[in-house]
Order: sequence, then C-alpha cells, then structure tokens
Amino acid sequence: MARRGAGTRSLLQLSLLLLLCPGGEWGPSRTLGCASVAVGSSVVPLGSAVTATCTIQRERCQGLEQGKVRISWMLDNKPVAGSQRQGPGGTDVSDLTLPQFNLTQARLWCCVEWNGTKQRVAVAEIRAGYPPAKPLNLSCVLNLGDYGLMCQWEQGADSHLPTSVALKCAGSRAQAVTGCTPQGGHSHCTVPRPLLQLYREMEIWVSVTNALGTAESEHLCIDPMDVAKLDPPALRNIQSIPFQTDCIALAWEVGRGMEHMELQCELRYRAPEDPDWTLVTGIVGRAGTTQRCGFLFGTWYRFQMRCRRSSALAYWSEWSPGRNYTTHEKAPSGKLDTWWGARPAGAGGRLEVQLRWKAPRRHEANGRVLGYRVTLSPRRRGRDPPSVCNTTRTQCNFSAPAGTRRVYLSAYNSAGESAATEVVLLERKGEPLAGLQAGPGDNSSLRVHWEAPLAPVAAYVLEWQRVTSEPGHCSACWQMERDGAATTALIQYGIEPFQRYNISLYPLYKDAVGMPAHTAAYSQQRAPSHAPKLHLSSISKSEAELCWEPLPVEMQNGFITNYTIFWANSIADVASATVNASLSSFVIRGLRPSTLYKVHIMASTAAGGTNSTSLTLVTTVLDDTEVQFLFLTLGLAFLLLILLLICFQKNERVKEQLWPSVPDPANSSLGKWVPAVLPQEPLLVPGSREPGPAAISTVTVLEGAPGKPPGKEPPAPPAAPPALPRPYVRQDGPGEPVQYARVGGAGYRGQRLLPEPGPRFYENLRGRGDGAGDWGVPEELPATFPLLQGLRIGGAEELHECRAD
Repeated sequence: MARRGAGTRSLLQLSLLLLLCPGGEWGPSRTLGCASVAVGSSVVPLGSAVTATCTIQRERCQGLEQGKVRISWMLDNKPVAGSQRQGPGGTDVSDLTLPQFNLTQARLWCCVEWNGTKQRVAVAEIRAGYPPAKPLNLSCVLNLGDYGLMCQWEQGADSHLPTSVALKCAGSRAQAVTGCTPQGGHSHCTVPRPLLQLYREMEIWVSVTNALGTAESEHLCIDPMDVAKLDPPALRNIQSIPFQTDCIALAWEVGRGMEHMELQCELRYRAPEDPDWTLVTGIVGRAGTTQRCGFLFGTWYRFQMRCRRSSALAYWSEWSPGRNYTTHEKAPSGKLDTWWGARPAGAGGRLEVQLRWKAPRRHEANGRVLGYRVTLSPRRRGRDPPSVCNTTRTQCNFSAPAGTRRVYLSAYNSAGESAATEVVLLERKGEPLAGLQAGPGDNSSLRVHWEAPLAPVAAYVLEWQRVTSEPGHCSACWQMERDGAATTALIQYGIEPFQRYNISLYPLYKDAVGMPAHTAAYSQQRAPSHAPKLHLSSISKSEAELCWEPLPVEMQNGFITNYTIFWANSIADVASATVNASLSSFVIRGLRPSTLYKVHIMASTAAGGTNSTSLTLVTTVLDDTEVQFLFLTLGLAFLLLILLLICFQKNERVKEQLWPSVPDPANSSLGKWVPAVLPQEPLLVPGSREPGPAAISTVTVLEGAPGKPPGKEPPAPPAAPPALPRPYVRQDGPGEPVQYARVGGAGYRGQRLLPEPGPRFYENLRGRGDGAGDWGVPEELPATFPLLQGLRIGGAEELHECRAD
C-alpha cells in the first residue's frame, strides 16, 4: 500500500513536469532528466530514413526504480514500433528506425508505460525537405534617380525548410559582400549606391542557403551604368520635306544628364487604319534629328520614340509621349474600279446608266477625297467637259444620249483631280458561268468558286446582296477580281453570320460582259429562330390536312433542309413524318375517329432544328361523304313526306277516309232560330236519369222553293201571322215520347221555307252511307228542345230527331 502511494506520487510528479514543459517549447531533443532521445539528424532529405534512440535511467526517475520499464514511440500522435534492450549502467534503451520519412515536420516522442498508461518522457523534432533550388533569370536595372541598382530574379522550387536569401556583389578588386536581403519572401531587392562601382564591371549573384545546402544563381558581370534605364526623349518638331514629298523630318531632345552618352534610339509610327506600328531602328540619339520617307500623302500619323545606352545589356527607356502629324496632300492617282448597268430610257432615245465605283485605295487617294465627277468626254488641253454627275457618293444614275459607249470618271481632293478613268459600256451576251458555288470562309467571309469559261476573261465582277436588304442601295456590295485566270474569290466586306446572301458573278471579256451566274450562301448556320405556325385546313375521321407559311429569311438562320411533323394522341401513340423544305402542307393519314391529337412541326437546317408550339385537333365521327350521304337521305325522306302530304290534301276520298268532316252545330241556322210563342208544356224527362247525349231518331228535311239562290231570298210579302207551331209526338215503341220541332228559314245555306204539308217520316240513315230512306218532319216543333238547334251533318243543314234520355 505504501509502495502504491509512492508510485502515485512519482506519477503525479512526472505528469507535472510534462505539463510544465509544453510541446511547443521542446527543442530538437528534450529530456526529463531521466530520459533522452537522440536522432541521427534533426533535418533530413524528404523521403530518407530516420534513426532514433531513447535512453531511460531508472535511478533518476522516481517510481521507476523497481520493475520492468516498457518503452514505446509515437510520431506526432501515431504509434510506431521500436526495439528495446538493456543499456550500460542499468539503463533501458529503445532503438527506432523509420525507413522513409515523408513528413516535412514532425515530433518523435519516447514514452514509458506506468499503470497501463503511456507517459511521454522525451521528444525530438525532425524536419525534412530539399536542398535550395537555383535562382533563375537574374536581372538588374540602375535607377538614375538615386543610382540604386534594383535586381530581381525568379525563385526555384520550395525546399520546405527555413531558407536565407542574399544578393551578393563583388567589385573587380573587392571581396564579395551582401548587397541586399529581400524582405517578406519577395524575389527582388535594391543594392544601395555606396556598394556600387559605376563605369566598372561588377559581379552580382543570388545565394540561397538552408540546412541541406546552398545554391547560387548565374553570376551577372555588368557595369551598373550599362543597365541604367534612361528617361524617354521628347519629340519637338515634325514637318514634311517639300522636295521629297513622301518624306518627313523629326527633331527631339534627350533627357537631362544624357547629352554626352552614346545613345541608340528607335522611332515608331502608325496611321489609324494600320494594325501594327512601323518601327524605325538604328537612329543615333545624339544627333537630335532624323528623316524618314515612304509616308502616304494626306495621312494622319502618330509618332513615338525611345532611347538607351549603346550596350547590349542596356535597357530601353519608356516610349515618349505620342505626337500627331498629318502629311500634305497630293492629287489622287491610279484608276478606279467601276461597274455599271445601262438600259434604254423609252421613246426619248436616251440611255439610263447606273455607274458604281470603288473609292480610291489609301495609297492612291493621297488625302481626303472631296468628290467624284462623271463626264461624257475626256478633258482636252485643260478644258473641262460638262459633268453629268458630281457627287460625294460612290454611285451615280444619269441619262446619256443613245449610242453612248464611253463615260469618264475622276476623283478630286484639295490638291487636284485625278486622271480620268475610261468606262466602256459593253453589251451583255454569252452564256452564264458554270459551277458557281459559295460557302463559308469563316464567320464573316464567303469563299466563291467557279469554273473558268472557254473564252479568255479579262476580269470578274462579284456582286452580293443580303436577302433582306433593299437592292440597289449598297455601292460596296461588289468587287472586281482583275485576275482573269482566277477561279476563286473571297468576299470579306459586310458579311454577317446567320444571314443569307445572293451572289452573282459576271465575266468581263475584251468586248462584252458575260451573263451572270447566281447562287446563295451563308457564312455560318444555326437552328431557326422560330418554327412555322401550323394551321388546320381540313379534318375528317381518319385524316387531317395541315398547312404552314414559310419562315421569313431573317428567322431561318440557314437553308431549311426539311420539316418534320409530329403528332400524338392521349394514349401517347407518337408518330412523325419528314417532308421536303419546298412543301407548305401535309396530310396526316390513319388517324382514329373522334380522337384528340396534339401536333407540332420542327424546321431544320444543317446546324439543328426548332420546334413550334402544339396544335390541338379532334377528328370527326363521320367523313364528309358520309355526312353528305346522311343529309341527302334525310332530305329525300323529308321530300317524300311532303309529297305524300300534298297527295293526301288533293285527294278528297283519301282525305274523307283519313280526316272525316264533322259538322259544327254551333254554326247552323237552327241554332239561331227561336219560335215566337212556345207552349207551356213541360218536357217529359225522367228525373231519375243523368243528363246525357240525345239520340237522333227522325230528321225532317224542309225543302226550299226552287230557283232561289241560297242565302239571297227576296223579302216575302206581308202575310198572316204565323200559326202557332204544333208539337208532334211519335211513339217509336215502348219508351218515352219525343217531341219534334219545325225548322224553317230562308237564309240557311240556301234552303227555302217549305209549305206546311203533312210530315213525312224518314228513317234515320246514320251509318248506311247510301242516302236512301225518308225523313219524317212534324209541322210544328216546340221551342223547348234546344238540343235540336244548329245540327249540321255532311255540310247540309238538316233536322234530326232526338230523344232526350
């Protein structure tokens, strides 16, 4: 128990010592007094082997005097295996070998085990890297302001080790000294003036040192004044030399302090149209003036100059501030490229001419062209012929007398007028050239090819026009190829990608202009901007006819190669068809009746295709012919029905059979007749019966006087008062008596009033249909039988015998 307490105290002391010596303060090899770590080298090349030995002295470590000591290793926080042995003097030794050390920096710990825990008792710090790399491209420049020599170089690869860099310099008779040390990891520094020897050769180099070695750059042997960077000269005067009209003279001044130096200078100049500067070398700086020829007339130039010491190592000064100068003008020179078109002007005997030309080239314009003059005859003895056109443009339309074959064109500027260019208005004849083709040169040019004709050609004229442009408004849309043997040409002016151009080629013969050949081309193609919009022309139960309008040329972006029509129904049956680009309609066949379809079209070029929006259509249940047949059938049936109705209307017999005439008692004259005096006899009607229709048993017909039209009887003479009607009773057998009424009237359907003979009895012939039999009519009929009023049968007014039930 006492031993365990002593061991615990020793462990606490050991832990306290470790805490008092944190890891960041351990050097390459640190110990606790009772332990030490020795390594072969604390700095090794990266990837090489590392050996280490840990020694434990028990008598110096309290708590480790008794028992066996177990030593282990850790590389940073990773355990590594070593071998343990007994050393001299009762020490415990552990050896460790790392065959390949690939870390740039690490700590190697020696640990002992105490009560099952590892305690770090010693440490060694190991670094690995590479020897320093050789600095490259050392260069130095002397600053004439403070005469400090500023040197710079390129650092080599990182060595992963602490490195010291110094710029060394040595005179011809002096030892090497450190000229300067770069700060902050930079690769440049400045040697101060006291360490320099001007106008004497010095040796300068860069030295780089770390734990694995030293590297030096190439030694630079220079006179500091040879690497001095001078101030740029100042251009003072530029003027043209009158006697040498394409030459100019320049004057300049060198910087302060350089008047007695041997200087070498360069001059450069350019016009706004020039892509690069023109460089003039070999100018002696001390002269202060120079001349240069070959400049264009009437052209604006910008000049700059720089100088350096006459040494191969000397640095050029910066370019001087630019100075502008415009050379004097001269009358234009050279011939103008011309192109024309001519046609008769009608009955006036005149010739309408359209003349176009190219502006003079820069080396022929000799300044700014002010205008152009067209005449019908050349100048003679300084006399100017009248002008038919005087313009600043490069085309002119004018009228000339019939038979005009030559016109003359000249350009002029402020210095004079050019010699006239003779334009011969040749006739057009011959056959067009064969094999004219055009394709892209690049995105902004077109390459044209053709086959040479059999007849010799003096030149060719190429015309091109953007399809959407208005023709006749582009004077620059043509060019002349003066090589008559050429079979190819490059069009570079005004060509844009995704635009179509119509191209025409004219051969110029000695005495005529050949007929043109035509083609079209794109410099670059892509998919169309839009697809055509589909329209439905007609539809049936199995077919649908679609149409579309061709895309505008601006939207095509290339030659349309084909159109593809896609259609699909609701159950995702997708089909397609490809049609030629020249078509603008298509019929989809094999559709299902009464089905919804979605249709769209894709327009394609060589570079891709673009889809349109979808068109929704529904097929019909019947075809047009079936619908027409159905309507025709219904029409015929309706017409037949109308004919049958007409036939029935015209045929009285059929009419009587189908629609018998029933008389209307309310309209008979019987309903309007009322006797003057009615007897007060009660109607013998059994009270026990329900009211019901009366049965007609006997009808008495009263015949009117012959010869009188119905309804128009003359007024009768005054007669005696009518006798009082008398009722008659006829017993038809066992039953009830029926009273009869007497009916008379001169205005009832043309019947006349009959005398009062004795009544004749007729049988009721209802239902017989042959009209045979007699009707019995009593002389008087009481007015108490309203049921006998106004009864009409078959269109004749008759008197019926009724019996009240």
